[in-house]
Amino acid sequence: MSVYIFPVIFIGILLYSVIKKVNPYKSFMSGAKEASALAVRVLPSLAAIFVAIELLKISGLGEMIARILAPIFSVVGIPKELSLLCFIKPFSGSSCMAILSDVYTTYGVDSYIGRCASVIMSSSDTLFYIVAVYFTNTKVKKFLLAIPIALLANFVGMIIACLLCRII
Repeated sequence: MSVYIFPVIFIGILLYSVIKKVNPYKSFMSGAKEASALAVRVLPSLAAIFVAIELLKISGLGEMIARILAPIFSVVGIPKELSLLCFIKPFSGSSCMAILSDVYTTYGVDSYIGRCASVIMSSSDTLFYIVAVYFTNTKVKKFLLAIPIALLANFVGMIIACLLCRII
């Protein structure tokens, strides 16, 4: 059944464009042109984020900061073994997948730590990537308050994720 979803959506869009008397090819080309311009505008921000992530990994600064944050995480219910995952998650989803794999190998997928790591991975997002993509394309200039609020929301989500894993 799932193989039919995209063709049905595609045909639905074509029918909708016929009803609205819009040229679907011309609209597609216009959207593709805007997407190309967006990719060019976003590229410097994404490059800066990727360089920062690599510097965190290569220098060992990420692991050092995670060790410093571990006692704070432990106090609020996040296992200290997940401090690196919690610290890196707002920056890089792919790095977190490698950390998650290590957690599974070390502690197992059904352990409390493995379950917490899974829920943290699925309930938070790569904040700085999203900020780079969305704020680069908007005219919003006063977005600096959005970052600490989003980091706080991620942190609270991680606490709740571990609390739910403890209860369930």
